[in-house]
Amino acid sequence: MDFTSINREAERFLPRLREHRRALHRIPELGYREQKTHEYLMRHLQALEPDSLRVFAQTGIRAVFMGDGTGRTVAFRADMDALPVGEETGRPFASEHPGSMHACGHDGHMANLLVFAEWIAANRRALRDNVVLLFQPAEETTGGAKRMIDEGAMENPHVDAVYGMHMMPDVPKGTIAACAGPIMAQTCEMDFVIRGRSAHGATPHLGIDAISAMGHLLTLLQTSVARCVDPCQQALITIGRVQAGTQRNILAAEATLEGIVRTFSNRVYEQLEERILADVRAVDTAFGTQTEFIKRVFYPCAENDPAEFARVRALLGDRMAMAKPKMTAEDFSFYQLSAPGVFVFCGCGDETYSAPLHACNFDFDETALVPGLALFMGLVSLAR
Repeated sequence: MDFTSINREAERFLPRLREHRRALHRIPELGYREQKTHEYLMRHLQALEPDSLRVFAQTGIRAVFMGDGTGRTVAFRADMDALPVGEETGRPFASEHPGSMHACGHDGHMANLLVFAEWIAANRRALRDNVVLLFQPAEETTGGAKRMIDEGAMENPHVDAVYGMHMMPDVPKGTIAACAGPIMAQTCEMDFVIRGRSAHGATPHLGIDAISAMGHLLTLLQTSVARCVDPCQQALITIGRVQAGTQRNILAAEATLEGIVRTFSNRVYEQLEERILADVRAVDTAFGTQTEFIKRVFYPCAENDPAEFARVRALLGDRMAMAKPKMTAEDFSFYQLSAPGVFVFCGCGDETYSAPLHACNFDFDETALVPGLALFMGLVSLAR
C-alpha cells in the first residue's frame, strides 16, 4: 500500500487524535510525576487488551501486541513529560496545571501512539510483526529512556528496530523530515567546581586563587574545541554560567563553571571529554587547585540507522524532506544504542502555528499528527 493510501486511512482517526491530544494537553506533568497522564494512558490501553501491559521507569508504560511470528519486533516510542512553562495559548483546552505546559509536543506524541495502539488492536489478527509501544517519562530532564531500557523494556520480546517522532514547527505541516546518520546532537550538561584556598587580596601568596584558575580553564576549554577537534566534525562547548567570590578584596576559595558539550558523534565526544579532563588536570597542576568535573545529564547522539532510514524514505516518498541535523538533544538516542532505529521530525509549522518548541505559546493543528500516524502504520507488517 502506498503512503497516500495509508495517509487516507490515518485521516479517519483525526477525531481520536484530537480528542486524546487535547485531553493530555490539559494535564501536563513534569518528569516522573506523570501520574494523571499515566492513569489516562493505562485506562485506554487496558481497554485494548494488549498481550502484555507493564509499568516501567516509575510512570512509564509498555504495551505489547504479538504478531503471528513471521515478522520482526518493532518498537515505537512517545515521551510523556511536560515542561515547567506557564501556558499562554488561550486555548480552551489549555493546561489545568499552573506553571506546567506541553510546550514540546509530547501531548501529540502520546496521542499519536495511543491512536496507533487502537489501530493495532483493530488489526491484531493480521499482525505479522510484534509491536512494542513505549510511553516514556522524563525525556526533558534526566533521560527516562535509559531507565526504561535498563529495566528491560526492549526485551521479551527483543526489539529489532525502534522508531520515534517529534513535532517540529520549523518543518512544514504535512511533511516528515529525517536523514540517515546523526539527526540530533549528543549532549552533556557539565559542572566544574574549582576549589582553592581563601586569602586576603593583599597577601595572595597565602591563598590559591580559584578565579584565576577558572579563567584559564575557560580559555583552555574553548581552545580544546578549536584546536583538538577535526574541523570537519561539528562540536561545541558552551559555558553559560560562572560563579565565584564573595568580596572584592578576598581570593575566592571556590569557583564554578556550568555548561554543555554538544557534538554529532559519540566518538568525538569521548575524545573531547578526554581533552577536557586533561585541561582540568593541567589547571590544577598550574594553580594548586582541586577541580571536580560533574556530568549532570548525558544523552548520546541520535543517529538514524541507514537501512531503517531507507525503509522510512521508501515508504514516505515525496512526503519526506531531508532534515538538517539539529544541535538539540533527545534521549531517544539511548534506544538507538539498543536497536537500529529512526527518529523523524513531524512537521507542524504553518501560517497560524509558528511558535518554537518550549515557548509559552507553542501550539499546533492536530491534522499535523496524521502523517506521523500514517508513518507508524506503514512500518508495521500486516497479512493483506
